[in-house]
Amino acid sequence: MNIAKSHQVRKKYTIQLGENELVLKELDLLNEDANVYKLIGPVLVKQDLAEANANVRKRIEYISAELKRLDSSLQDLEEKQHSKREAILKVQQRIQSLQAGKAKA
Repeated sequence: MNIAKSHQVRKKYTIQLGENELVLKELDLLNEDANVYKLIGPVLVKQDLAEANANVRKRIEYISAELKRLDSSLQDLEEKQHSKREAILKVQQRIQSLQAGKAKA
């Protein structure tokens, strides 16, 4: 996976995390006997509040783990990119010094 695509995926997960944290806050405000519905396709299905809470918490846990994995992967990719950039710079400097040596000769 390249760096740009990783940043794009990370942004998507960050947005999803924010949305799920907002849903969790809203669920925490509800009374225990409140009706909670989950959208499954075109249908709203009644869901137990505790079950909805657990599902959202699991989703937040999963997204957070994916973000950590992506951050690690991004750091790895950026380090590789940096080392390649340094190697290219050294080769360019070597070529320039060789060309300067030829010009003097």
